[in-house]
Amino acid sequence: MLELTMATVSGSDAGATAGMQLADAPSEPGAVLRVGRDRGACRLATPDDWLFVSRVHLEFLCGPEGTWQVTWLRGSHDDPSSQVRLALVGGAPQTLPYGGTARLPLGGAGELVIQDRTGPRSVNVGFYHEA
Repeated sequence: MLELTMATVSGSDAGATAGMQLADAPSEPGAVLRVGRDRGACRLATPDDWLFVSRVHLEFLCGPEGTWQVTWLRGSHDDPSSQVRLALVGGAPQTLPYGGTARLPLGGAGELVIQDRTGPRSVNVGFYHEA
């Protein structure tokens, strides 16, 4: 099972958890969870006017062995207006490259932060990959 929590945070709301969204999916091959502005395609949706987030920004996909990976999907622009950082519990944050993929450790937890490059806004997506 992969469990996700998402909070949208602007400068004045730093540290707040109001409006948190939750989603989960069983660790079955082909299971998908998406984060972005498109409410039809994404289980976790950001505000429509947060254009630094793509229609479908992050895709969590379960592979054949029941392990999960996350991909920052490339959008229609060559240069994104955000950056994505991945931090595993107990590890140093690392940048997830535009179009890049990272594996999530079984039984691991952490956070992905989609940071607006033009202002103090972020989308914080916490995850827990149940062993």
